[in-house]
Amino acid sequence: MIQHTLTQLRQMKLTGMADALTMQTEQPGNYDALSFQERIQLLADSEQHEREQRKQQRLLKAAKLKLHATAKGIDYSHPRGLRQSQVASLLPCDWVSKHQNLLLTGPCGCGKTYLACALAHTACLKGYSAKYYRLSRLMLELSQAKADGTYSKALQHLAKLDLLILDDWGLEPLKAAQRNDLMEIMDDRNGSSSTVIISQLPTDQWYQSIGDNTLADAILDRLMHNAHRINLKGESMRKTRSELTDGEHLA
Repeated sequence: MIQHTLTQLRQMKLTGMADALTMQTEQPGNYDALSFQERIQLLADSEQHEREQRKQQRLLKAAKLKLHATAKGIDYSHPRGLRQSQVASLLPCDWVSKHQNLLLTGPCGCGKTYLACALAHTACLKGYSAKYYRLSRLMLELSQAKADGTYSKALQHLAKLDLLILDDWGLEPLKAAQRNDLMEIMDDRNGSSSTVIISQLPTDQWYQSIGDNTLADAILDRLMHNAHRINLKGESMRKTRSELTDGEHLA
């Protein structure tokens, strides 16, 4: 009878409950003293826990984060102006639930992308959807979407993300069509979701990097008016962590 019940549970995709029932069957001494209601509650708890884990894994896979970064892996010892208290205020993800943005600026190699991916990883564990893009790659995808007729669908997907990470902001000049694409994205997401911008340029140079004053005003107004800001500085962490010895340099 137990085997029949287990088969039914797995057919209904209640694998967490099935695994918990198997454990109760194989280790009766640990559960005999519990009431029927308590044992049922353990089964329900196991199913809920497994579903939450599966959802987290789906969200992390869909996010396509550039780095496998976690909150525990954030380095506060490197002198780059990163305050632990500032990050601690972001980790509960209240800013995501409030649809606020985050602007990460600083020189190349100072850990901006790692920090953004760590925050996105935390958000996924809390049930929020996220997606990482290099801005140039996103512009290319949208250009292709226009060509194959899926542009509207692509914009809808971006609008529904709880957290959108755009890396290498301002690294390359934008074309007129790309500025319009950015405007569509920011307008759709304004007040309903959160966006993380990662840039080597300080925010006061973003207007110039967008290339059109009118669109720049509209885009940046939607980004900046409710944004947290972290400006990192200092020497590249890649350089300090991977210096080659004289013998390791290629001749």
